[in-house]
Amino acid sequence: MSVETLNAAPARSEENGLFARSGVLRRLMRDKVAVVAALLLATIGFAALFAPLVAPYDPYLTDLTKVMQPPSAEHWFGTDNTGRDILSRVIYGARNTLMLGLIGVIVGGFLGGFLGIMAAYHRRLDGWIMRLVDVMLAFPAILIGLAVAAIFGAGLTAVVIALVVATVPDVARVARGAAIGIMSQEFMEAGRAVGVSDRTLIWRYLTLNCISTIFVFLTLRFGQIILIGSALGFLGMGAQPPTAELGMMAAQGRDFLFMAPHIATIPSFAIFVIVLAANLLGDALRDVLDPRLQT
Repeated sequence: MSVETLNAAPARSEENGLFARSGVLRRLMRDKVAVVAALLLATIGFAALFAPLVAPYDPYLTDLTKVMQPPSAEHWFGTDNTGRDILSRVIYGARNTLMLGLIGVIVGGFLGGFLGIMAAYHRRLDGWIMRLVDVMLAFPAILIGLAVAAIFGAGLTAVVIALVVATVPDVARVARGAAIGIMSQEFMEAGRAVGVSDRTLIWRYLTLNCISTIFVFLTLRFGQIILIGSALGFLGMGAQPPTAELGMMAAQGRDFLFMAPHIATIPSFAIFVIVLAANLLGDALRDVLDPRLQT
């Protein structure tokens, strides 16, 4: 072991950085499916972010003279059972649905990554942390949402907690596996030998080398989290009326499925498009960023 080995580690970390690898963006742009998925997600995200400017109507404005109208030039996606414009509600609903998914992925990814890296670095904590992860895996997100809703009441808070808990254990396992591989590298042993602090080793040499793996997994997980959040909303544990949220909107429309099917099918199709685009983009990013798939 030598100081030269340790000094070479940051360069190696930069080479394995998230987008530092040469040709990553170029290879991603060659994948037409990934480009379409990215543009679709960007369009939906832009519309959701600027919903007050993009939505043609107030999503909460009722008009009983235009109840359950089919799609038309005036209302592109039709109106619901209270005369509200469905396009406007879908735009606002996508904002809430994406917000829930992003919070679940970001918070759950941070906590899961922290637990996985700590388990790999501090072997004495490995057994305790992974048993905690196993316990979390034993509880489905739907059950967690029911429990939180029973304690704090149904709402966005219950969904966020359920999504975070659903994300943490899987990310922790992925992060631990990646960190164990990094721990076996010479520069980690050299760092300990020359007295580098644990904080520096964990952040500069371990975490930075695991970020790509964790990020790839989170991109693949994002679509699943959106689907779980929408399912919780469909079951009535998420946003409450009149708040617009895609899962809850689909649930409200099921009572009018034969009279006005567009009330339920359009929000459901919006969920389908978001999840499909997220999964396609996640697959493409995995192919580009995962070194094991490089030829």
